[in-house]
Amino acid sequence: MAADTHAQSASTRRDRAVRAAARQGLLDTEPLVCLLDTAGIRASAGALTRAFADALPAGAPVLHAFAVKACPLVPVLRLLSSVGVGCEVASAGELALARAAGVAPEHTVLDSPAKTPAELREALALGIAVNADNGQELRRIDALVAAAPTRSPIGVRINPQTGAGAIDALSTATATSKFGVPLRDPGAREWLLRAYADRPWLTRLHTHSGSQGVPLPLIAEGVRELYALAEEINAAAGRRQVDTLDIGGGLPVNFSSDAETPTYAQYVAALRAAAPGLFSGAYGLVTEFGRSLTAKHGLVLARVEYTKATGGRPIALTHAGVQVATRTVYAPAAWPLRILPYDAKGLPKTGTPVPQDVAGPACFAGDLLATARELPELAPGDLVAVPDTGAYFFTAHHGYNSLPRPAVHGFTVDAAGAVRFAPVRPAQPLSAIVAEAGGANPDALL
Repeated sequence: MAADTHAQSASTRRDRAVRAAARQGLLDTEPLVCLLDTAGIRASAGALTRAFADALPAGAPVLHAFAVKACPLVPVLRLLSSVGVGCEVASAGELALARAAGVAPEHTVLDSPAKTPAELREALALGIAVNADNGQELRRIDALVAAAPTRSPIGVRINPQTGAGAIDALSTATATSKFGVPLRDPGAREWLLRAYADRPWLTRLHTHSGSQGVPLPLIAEGVRELYALAEEINAAAGRRQVDTLDIGGGLPVNFSSDAETPTYAQYVAALRAAAPGLFSGAYGLVTEFGRSLTAKHGLVLARVEYTKATGGRPIALTHAGVQVATRTVYAPAAWPLRILPYDAKGLPKTGTPVPQDVAGPACFAGDLLATARELPELAPGDLVAVPDTGAYFFTAHHGYNSLPRPAVHGFTVDAAGAVRFAPVRPAQPLSAIVAEAGGANPDALL
């Protein structure tokens, strides 16, 4: 019931935000804007925090670190930090964003399968937690730690090799995944035991077995393997050398409705069933959720520029396409999105549903957000809203056709229903596109 109530209030906030965007002229100068529901992001962060707090003994250490790649916007990172959520970063750029948001080093985790010496050196100097991906990187860390002692917690990422989910490209725990030490490969477990025995400063273990398309039992199986290995390392050491388990994130998101399923409580229940000791308080925990914290709270809002019919099927030509929904355009079966129709005043559009395509502005035929979608027939000036796009969609802009990055606005709705917008990221000016394309050096190749 609580989840249903939240979904209803989220949809009400969304409708009010679309109407306010139309009334306040957000689409007057730009035909495409993106919106973030700050109350929704806060609610998801609260649900995550409560799910773990309810399962752990009082005072058990846990850090929830947001996967910055999901929504690399400084105001979003700042918002999450204000409610106790840190950052998981996987590049120098993401670390710079976390630092710009004021996220403390002790609330930051560095992951990446290809960390440079400079990236490692910076993280270790700041005291940021580091998860080594492989043996070569661990030897690089050996030299850095010997040269300059660090307070950074350091661990090793393992690949439990528990199998793929429904989307191969996102499955990180396959037999041949590029991530981590492959736990089931011959000799790998023995190598890990020696690595920890030789390095008393290795105090963490990390895995990331979840992602979109991966069912909860399979995610939990990977975490169970992590827990078992930690127990084995500690038994061999004769002490509690590994004191923290970084269990990653990857909770799938429901893109078919406003319901937020699966929930964090269901995720925790699956982990407790697979590895009960995980919640005993014997280990500190780190999570790295991204998509599940922000996806449901993002909205692409685009104006319908033209409509036409081809082969008897209506087509609505909009300004939202591959640049803001890259995965959907190139892999529509894996990443289907809903289309919500509104009229020019921002009111939900009604009428007899008609199969129609909703197309983007890019110059290739496949730039489609929906094909033969049953919607009230769209007309020029109408608005189409694309929900569930607050992670890996408009926050991961694709520069095809030199289409500019759209503006992003956060919004809040007060008790009286009034909507207030706050600028998160400005629309990219054409001058910036020219500058990024070498505009300062036009004669460089002559």
